[in-house]
Amino acid sequence: MVLFTYDVNRYTPRQMVIIPMVILAISLAILGYTMVTTGFPVKPGIDFSGGTAVTIFTTDSTDTLQDTFSGYPLILPIQVGTNNVKFLKFGPMDDSSFESLAALINQKYPDARIDQIGASFGQTLQQQATLALVFSFIGMAIVVFIAFRTFIPSSAVVLSAFADIAMTAAAMTVLGIELTLPTMAALLMLIGYSVDSDILLTMRVLKRQGKLDEKLGGAFRTGIIMTTTTMVAVAAMWIVTSVGNVPVIPQISAVLFIGLAFDMLNTWLTNAGIIKWYVLKRGGK
Repeated sequence: MVLFTYDVNRYTPRQMVIIPMVILAISLAILGYTMVTTGFPVKPGIDFSGGTAVTIFTTDSTDTLQDTFSGYPLILPIQVGTNNVKFLKFGPMDDSSFESLAALINQKYPDARIDQIGASFGQTLQQQATLALVFSFIGMAIVVFIAFRTFIPSSAVVLSAFADIAMTAAAMTVLGIELTLPTMAALLMLIGYSVDSDILLTMRVLKRQGKLDEKLGGAFRTGIIMTTTTMVAVAAMWIVTSVGNVPVIPQISAVLFIGLAFDMLNTWLTNAGIIKWYVLKRGGK
């Protein structure tokens, strides 16, 4: 029994765009609140806020490690890898506290690896990551406008891509996924993924001959297959790396999966609705 069906030709443009626009407004409100409280749209990890990352090889349980480092700003949860590897993260601390922590680690776990990221260096990474995201988005927008040379269809693609990033970032905040260098890389990859189906839709509708309903339906079937196939691959990557306790990759795959889910929403509601309105306004059928 089919619980949910969606016909891209069934709804009016206004009906199609209202749901994603409401979600976008909520997402922007979440990002704005996080920006006011933390100084960054998404809660930053130690890559951007500064801190200490420690890799140790021990059979000690996570509870034991929490007791051992209770006097320091240990960030929970402790990640557990294969072969008794534990990954610990500590928030920013002064020099004396760091020296005390390093001495304790070297005493109890002499094979441990300690990586410290200063607050000033984290701020530099914040600025560089922000510039990378902004320039990537601007570059994508320029390519889209050059490709279509029509304001409304090009703006629809850019708006959908922006909504994908904003909604994904808001979901990261709600789910507690921190903004780190790996998750920032996932957001950058998402820009490319998000415009793929949008360009497919716009090209099919504007460049091909035929009835609007047929072109929308054909683009929808092709785009859904493309996106769902990618989502299945990303979900499999998340499951395998999570079960195997592989660091970093589960966060990247989670962000990509969330972003692709929002991409389906924005492509086949927001972008399709705007394109449908644009063609109908010009007298197309």
